[in-house]
Amino acid sequence: QVQLAESGGGLVQPGGSLRLSCAASGSIFNIKAMGWYRQAPGKERELVTSITNGGNTNYADSVKGRFTISRDNAKGMVFLQMNSLKPEDTAVYYCHVRWGDFLRDDLSSWGQGTQVTVSS
Repeated sequence: QVQLAESGGGLVQPGGSLRLSCAASGSIFNIKAMGWYRQAPGKERELVTSITNGGNTNYADSVKGRFTISRDNAKGMVFLQMNSLKPEDTAVYYCHVRWGDFLRDDLSSWGQGTQVTVSS
């Protein structure tokens, strides 16, 4: 089992920056990929960015050039650095991990979510 603990989030003004952290515990050596999703009120959940255990990254077009995903494998952590924040970035942000065990190779776990509000 893999558990995720998120920190960060809060209120920030447009143009500001915020850094989210996610710590994984449990079977961290079975992790295949980690990523960040977000869901705004009345909208569907969307993938913001992801990183594989090989280091390949993907970003949604709406955040390219502004957001950066990074990881610290020794500490079992993944981060989301958000710069030049816009009001449309306001959402609940969720950490996500894909992992496998001996019998199943496509399991997933979610963090509890953290609110990011961009407003003046």
